[in-house]
Amino acid sequence: MRHVILCEPNISEGRDRGLIDQIFDQVRKVEEIKILDTSSDADHNRSVLTYIGEPEMVLSATQAMAAKAIELIDMRRHQGSHPRMGAVDVVPFLPIRGIDKQAVVEIARRFGRFLGELGVPVYYYEDAATRPEREHLPAIRKGGYEALPEKMKDPQWEPDEGPFEFNARSGATVTGVRFPLIAFNVNLRTTDAGVADRIARAVRHIDGGFRYVRAIGLSLEEQGMVQVSMNLVNYAQTPIPRVLETIRFEAARRGVTIAGTELIGPVPLVALHEVIKHYLQAHDFSMDQIIETALLD
Repeated sequence: MRHVILCEPNISEGRDRGLIDQIFDQVRKVEEIKILDTSSDADHNRSVLTYIGEPEMVLSATQAMAAKAIELIDMRRHQGSHPRMGAVDVVPFLPIRGIDKQAVVEIARRFGRFLGELGVPVYYYEDAATRPEREHLPAIRKGGYEALPEKMKDPQWEPDEGPFEFNARSGATVTGVRFPLIAFNVNLRTTDAGVADRIARAVRHIDGGFRYVRAIGLSLEEQGMVQVSMNLVNYAQTPIPRVLETIRFEAARRGVTIAGTELIGPVPLVALHEVIKHYLQAHDFSMDQIIETALLD
């Protein structure tokens, strides 16, 4: 593949495996697409599929996937701990090789127009945003699905594509182009959701924490734990170890230990550079020391 983009759609279904497979099979059956990762979480009631391919093939597969999700998912029955506003909740596209950002923005907008024609309100974010106040996902998704009926009465929330009216079945969708983020979760050995919430506030930018961290506290009822669920939106500026050790410190202050962590979806190899340097104390470590790196040239 000479020109490669990545797509990572998040859908609001993480429990019904048969339904999830019907939706994601729309992508799997496209031979020209390479699937990198699939993740479903019952507590979040959310699934994520990550894949790469030539831009036109990725766009076509994503359109088919989204149409099937709109057909099968009814947001009026959706319950889950993760913030969401639509059946096809957020669909980021990322330039990977041989294509510039603006070309990928056009792919995202073609997808947005397609979904809008299906009757779904669509908002563009990050590098595809049409307004500064819509650049960041949390600002668009604030209040979630339940806030949409009132938002659709406010001229400030007229969507970029699709009808300016509440779609009770499908909600709304956010799509755009962004820097590769890392979805990183830290599970804590406690059932006190307040602990996760306070730690999330300590590390997230909006409350004075790290500039490139978005975080919320969630309950994992089936596991008997709580979670600090995060998006690290610039791993170069805020490395994984810095965030993890801060959470470890904040948890210890409250008599809580870390049960484990989760990396959701593929992770850029360079993002693990700081992990190796920090935990192995290999301060002179170079990515060129990884044998497989030579295969990427």
